[in-house]
Amino acid sequence: SGASFYAVTPCRVLDTRDPDGPWGGPALAAGLSRTFTIAGRCGIPANAKAVSFNVTVTETSDSGHLSLYPGGASTPPTSTINYRAGQTRANNAILRLGTTGTLAVFCGQGSGRAHVILDVNGYFQ
Repeated sequence: SGASFYAVTPCRVLDTRDPDGPWGGPALAAGLSRTFTIAGRCGIPANAKAVSFNVTVTETSDSGHLSLYPGGASTPPTSTINYRAGQTRANNAILRLGTTGTLAVFCGQGSGRAHVILDVNGYFQ
């Protein structure tokens, strides 16, 4: 069955440049995933199926990509955003959430770190 889209006022749901915490730092480490709880923040309800995001990657120390996917799922073989060392890039994406309202981010670069910023503008239910 189809899902309905609900717009929300654009809101920053996480920024790894912020102090360490569940929606802040540290930066994403190369070759590792980090999971964030999205449901319950910025007007995203616990039963949201997918979220519309603006994904920004910045302060990258190596070329690579980020893969965003439902928390608890396997890392997909596709990227959400690609970048070169030192670039700041942004991309829009509609991404499913895990059953507990989580989203995982995999940092696919050879070494170093990258920061990610996620802004939401709506969700599907």
